[in-house]
Amino acid sequence: MSRFSPVASRASFAQGELEIIKFWRSEQVFQKGLAAREGAPEYVFYEGPPTANGRPGIHHVLARAYKDLFPRYMQMKGYRVDRKAGWDTHGLPVELEIEKKIKVSGKKQIEEYGIGKFNALCRKSASEYIEDWERLTERIGFWLDTDNPYRTYDSTYIESVWWSLRQLWDRKLLYQGYKVVPYCPRCQTSLSSHELSLGYRDDTEDPSVYVKFELKERKRQYLLAWTTTPWTLPGNVALAVHPDEEYVRVAQDGDELILARARISELRDGYELLETFKGSTLVRLEYRTLFEDVPPEGPAFAVLPAPAMVTMSEGTGVVHTAGAYGVADLELCQREGIALRHVVGLDGRFVAGQTRYGGQFVKDADKQIIKDLRESGNLYAAGTVRHTYPFCWRCESPLLYFALTSWFIKTTAVKEKLLRNNKAVKWYPAHIRDGRMGDWLENLVDWNISRTRYWGTPLPIWECGACGKQHCVGSSKEIGLTVADDLHRPFIDGMELGCECGGTMVRVPDVIDCWYDSGAMPFAQHHYPFENKELFASRHPADFICEAIDQTRGWFFSLLAVSTLLFDKPAYRNTVCLGLVLDEKGQKMSKSRNNTVDPLSLVDEFGADATRWYFYSAVSPGSDYRVGKLQIQDVVRRFMLTLWNVYSFHVTYANLDGFDPRQPAPVVARRPALDRWCLARLAQTIDTARDCMDRYDPPNACRAIELFVEDLSKWYVRRSRRRFWKSNPGKKGELSDLDKLCAYSTLQEALLGVAGLIAPMMPFLAERMYRNLSGLETGSAQVGQPVSIHLTEYPEAVGATRDPELVGDMERVRHLVEDGLAAREAARIKVRQPLASATVGGEPLDSELEQILADELNVRQILYGKQDSDRPTVILDTELTDELILEGVVREMSRKVNDLRKGANLALDDRIRIHFEGEELVCRAVSSRREHLQAETLADGITEGRAEVLGEWEGALAGSRCWIGIAR
Repeated sequence: MSRFSPVASRASFAQGELEIIKFWRSEQVFQKGLAAREGAPEYVFYEGPPTANGRPGIHHVLARAYKDLFPRYMQMKGYRVDRKAGWDTHGLPVELEIEKKIKVSGKKQIEEYGIGKFNALCRKSASEYIEDWERLTERIGFWLDTDNPYRTYDSTYIESVWWSLRQLWDRKLLYQGYKVVPYCPRCQTSLSSHELSLGYRDDTEDPSVYVKFELKERKRQYLLAWTTTPWTLPGNVALAVHPDEEYVRVAQDGDELILARARISELRDGYELLETFKGSTLVRLEYRTLFEDVPPEGPAFAVLPAPAMVTMSEGTGVVHTAGAYGVADLELCQREGIALRHVVGLDGRFVAGQTRYGGQFVKDADKQIIKDLRESGNLYAAGTVRHTYPFCWRCESPLLYFALTSWFIKTTAVKEKLLRNNKAVKWYPAHIRDGRMGDWLENLVDWNISRTRYWGTPLPIWECGACGKQHCVGSSKEIGLTVADDLHRPFIDGMELGCECGGTMVRVPDVIDCWYDSGAMPFAQHHYPFENKELFASRHPADFICEAIDQTRGWFFSLLAVSTLLFDKPAYRNTVCLGLVLDEKGQKMSKSRNNTVDPLSLVDEFGADATRWYFYSAVSPGSDYRVGKLQIQDVVRRFMLTLWNVYSFHVTYANLDGFDPRQPAPVVARRPALDRWCLARLAQTIDTARDCMDRYDPPNACRAIELFVEDLSKWYVRRSRRRFWKSNPGKKGELSDLDKLCAYSTLQEALLGVAGLIAPMMPFLAERMYRNLSGLETGSAQVGQPVSIHLTEYPEAVGATRDPELVGDMERVRHLVEDGLAAREAARIKVRQPLASATVGGEPLDSELEQILADELNVRQILYGKQDSDRPTVILDTELTDELILEGVVREMSRKVNDLRKGANLALDDRIRIHFEGEELVCRAVSSRREHLQAETLADGITEGRAEVLGEWEGALAGSRCWIGIAR
């Protein structure tokens, strides 16, 4: 009986993976793995929750492949790794999807439709594509507990979030403020600074205008300012200068213009310098407003000192200031007592009182504003500029900066703690810590957490209409509800609380930033602190999280910020930041470019293993990936088929010879040098792979494994082929040849070692190889053999197999082979032509290694000389004797016969008869090497003369005419 199931030459990786998925399901291997590690040390993984209101893309395969990698690895190392799935269910992406479906636009139409009905659709939409996500998750081998996920819309989750906000309220870290914030006029809500960072677009075209502001009491004397947002000019209330810089007054075209001396290059040619003075001279001067439509209610239209706002690297050194539409503008106006004026409504359109542009969207009004400035004589120059501009990361509308009353978390109060906790995290790549993340934290602003929207965790703040007192709720019980109730709008909006003054408290209408939901997942997924206190304490912080690099200011930041605010510790210890997924040409994937890749079609064609391996091996974390069929196909061709061919070779010949992996293997120390080298290279690879994986460095782990498989195929198996091919002196189905047993045992151990090494990366192929090589497929496994490779331990090098000296000596042999083959090529002598000797420099080799070198160079003797840097490392004796020529002819004949065997589709153990016809040299060669030729080709006899054959070849050998045929 065969100990192994036959291995087809065609690997069919994708189809084989489907069979493995069925096996995992039926055997509940994932669940068995968790049960087997019950009570073991925990390795904590947090799943960053995706939003399931859209189908997953190829970039999700990248992230999920990495998220699966380290939990698999750590479980095989002996840890228990729970993998709770999670779904991010709130926020504007869901709302926008519903607006499209029900054909409404904007908050007014949503409220007319009904908040309750709208949110019910949002709830449904948030999980609309969960089946697609779960199908992809299973198909790529991402083991995740999707039966018991956390969902941010669950009332238990919301209650934990409320508890956390109450903690911040009690510590005076949650407050209401009037600030200029990034604002989306389409969604009619503000954004946090980290949301803002997600939507910047480079090379955005905007107007560039130079505007003249006439000084009061100084006719035709103008301050020259520059702006790229003409729509803010109707809201201008002040101009800012740098009091310590030099300014000039120049004459041009009948006007006098004032600007910074360092920016005089902005002027057209043909001006006369009239005066130079300090910017402080301009402070408190008043100027005439450009537009009178909506006058401010208080002091305005004065020159203010603002050294922090004014730069000498662009513009004119005079900064147009619209207090309602700029962060620094508002701070300056509040500090200097300048009144504000809002000329734009929350819909991004000019208010009705702004008669010139009333009802127009601000960006659409830019052209008319520029035209009006030209007609009034207040436009000095106009053009365009290309720069980076923020857009809404959800609806892609251009953002405005807008003064609003919002709720903020005072993250700036814990800035030093955030920096300290960030320093404690190991980031991969390492430069993220002090670079992208560190820079972000150094420039931290308070977190704008409120959103004037509908589908989200309600902000748990109630306010008294009579006395204005505010109260933050920390649980559902405080408002007479339980987690069995729906805590969303509009149900929560109707809950009233009594106030000490006798008035009634009602909830402020805002919901919170959905990124806070995500950042709360470490405790909210467990409904902490209402239950699972010990469970949360044991799983915080996480040992490992992973997302794309754009989440540095998204989920990574929100996790760090919430954990620091509440627990004064980071939420994670190790963070892998992945790069972006680009197309094969290096362009960002998008539907508009028609360059997206369907992840399932890629996996169905080439297999999940190939796709996963590419993502692990192609580049280091943080670098971008080019993804297409060619890249994945290359993994199959370059690595997977090489491994498959070695595996197929081993199984095929092992079955022929009756190799039983259960029989005791020869002691390693007594095996031939080639076997000991193979196992030493395996030990070296295991050590490297473990070290790399422990350092969250999959690319170098993959590279080490690839190099070993290449050595296994191109050196070990190729060098050992004759050992497997030679006849077995025992009975058919029994292995008695010791050398063969050493070879089979070594290759068996090497392949099982590779299967273990690749198990976290290529879980499907590893499983297929393991189950067959272990005898599980044929029922010949050892008693107690785990049914899955994922229930075994990760490979660990055995001390007896480590032999760095032998590895080094073999490396020397291989270098000598390269040099010797190069010398043959230079001499134009084929490798199959034996030579008398080769002389190499340096110390003599061990006899076995010397024989390997002689075989590879096809020389009869290795001689040694002094190592001389001026001489080649290998010098060949190229004189050909008659005996050497005859031997060369037989070697060529052997190759031709074996090619004919393959062409005739003969089984590996089929015996044949050789027929040949040739000139005198060929006949002499066959006569002198008949037995050798028969052994090399599994021939029972050699007959001179033509006959009816299965296959034939005719040509020249060593210049002599020859015909060869084979028959059964």
